Amino acid sequence: MLDAPATPPDVDVLDRAAVKALVAGLYAEIEHLKLVVAKLQRMHFGRKSEKLHRQIEQLELQLEGLEAAARQPMRPVEKPQPKASPQQRKKRTLPGHLRREVYTHPPKEKCCPECGGALRKLGEDVSEMLEYIPASFFVIRHVRPKLSCARCSCVVQAPAPERPVDRGMAGPGLLAHVLTGKYCDHLPLYRQAQIYGRVGVDLDRSTLAKWVGGASAQMEPLVEALRRYVMNTSKLHGDDTPLPVLAPGNGKTRKARFWTYVRDNRPAGDKSPPAVWFTYSRDRRGEHPQRHLAKFRGILQADAFAGFNKLYESGAIQEAPCMAHIRRKFYDLMEAHQSPIAAEAVERIAALYQIEAEIRGRPAKERCQVRQTRAKPLMEEMHKWLKTSLSLLSPKSETAAAIRYALGLWDALKRYLDDGRIEIDNLIAERALRLVALGRRNYLFAGSDHGGQRAAVLYSLIQTAKMNGLDTEAYLRHVLSRIATHPINRIEEPLPWNVAANLSPAAQAAA
Repeated sequence: MLDAPATPPDVDVLDRAAVKALVAGLYAEIEHLKLVVAKLQRMHFGRKSEKLHRQIEQLELQLEGLEAAARQPMRPVEKPQPKASPQQRKKRTLPGHLRREVYTHPPKEKCCPECGGALRKLGEDVSEMLEYIPASFFVIRHVRPKLSCARCSCVVQAPAPERPVDRGMAGPGLLAHVLTGKYCDHLPLYRQAQIYGRVGVDLDRSTLAKWVGGASAQMEPLVEALRRYVMNTSKLHGDDTPLPVLAPGNGKTRKARFWTYVRDNRPAGDKSPPAVWFTYSRDRRGEHPQRHLAKFRGILQADAFAGFNKLYESGAIQEAPCMAHIRRKFYDLMEAHQSPIAAEAVERIAALYQIEAEIRGRPAKERCQVRQTRAKPLMEEMHKWLKTSLSLLSPKSETAAAIRYALGLWDALKRYLDDGRIEIDNLIAERALRLVALGRRNYLFAGSDHGGQRAAVLYSLIQTAKMNGLDTEAYLRHVLSRIATHPINRIEEPLPWNVAANLSPAAQAAA
């Protein structure tokens, strides 16, 4: 039940100072509610483009109103460009690794229709059409003859082939297809069961779930090797995202977490393969990242989650916060009530990102030199401007809160200026979590903690394969066809970058 509305104060009995305080408090509350409404609208209807029009005319329109807009010169109407003729359009070429079936269509005439003379080849026209054959199931029957000795009755027989899932009837190709459908294409198992039923193969969701659990258990040692590789770096990206998990007994869900740690130094010119490790926890307590990173030493790029703070106390792990989180707070204010201070903050941050776009992929030393020359003066000027702007705002305003958030992280934030390995933000980790966010919209919640742990194993392999440019289904099929008999002391061999050459389209076509 909603609370009864508070009785409005009697303004007539208030003095001037009380009225001013009341108006200031109401204005701050209105500002806060506008921001909340804007955030909820963006969450419900989708995020609009956050590209900021950097032209001075656009900023003047926001600050000066309609009169300034009337003084702006009108842009001439551009004439529409004529459409390109069919001859000018770029001809699309179909991938060369695809199988070609050639059908020759000879003319029906056997001789010249004009004079009856013999016909000779003048040339040919070739056109291609892309076709699709629906996926099909087939059965592999393993026959193992038994042979007996005619003299001593000794019986010999070949050993039974290993199965990807113990006592399961699914082959590696089918298992890879089910796993890719669930964790990469975000098809829940009940939908996959319906799809398979349309071609006459009845597979219960419970059967598919057992296959998923068995495949995940088989690949846990490989993911442990992946975790060791991810942690063996001097700079790590970390983030987390919620996962609703069914709470047995009450029909509701509780909020668990997926944690992701990404090793990706390609923006700093490093050639080592990128990789990501996911792990699951029942809650968001700080003890989880502290346990995950207990042996890590280096730079941690992450948001301002308080659970990370204890990691920075000893100095073994250095904090590198995310400029994108700071920008997002100012962008929300700019969109909610056109705050000129927030708009200028976004504009200043955009200038820093422009420098980062120019030096992405260059060696760390070169990136550091460019940042010292161009970005450091902008950061110093922005720091002074933020402190000045804060002194002009009400302490209770949302804009002041955004500025205090930025200033509180400033010493750690400017660390990227002196180290070319560090990124300006933590979007590398946020992009890795996008796979989870897309899937969460389809399967709604995990059935248990075991389901969350299985998902973390498969998300780790799938996202790492994608980051290394592999077809995820082909990679999982490759792993599942070998993992049961692969030596544990060589478990690093099936990691995505070690088998990339064997899984290229050209290699697949040759096989």
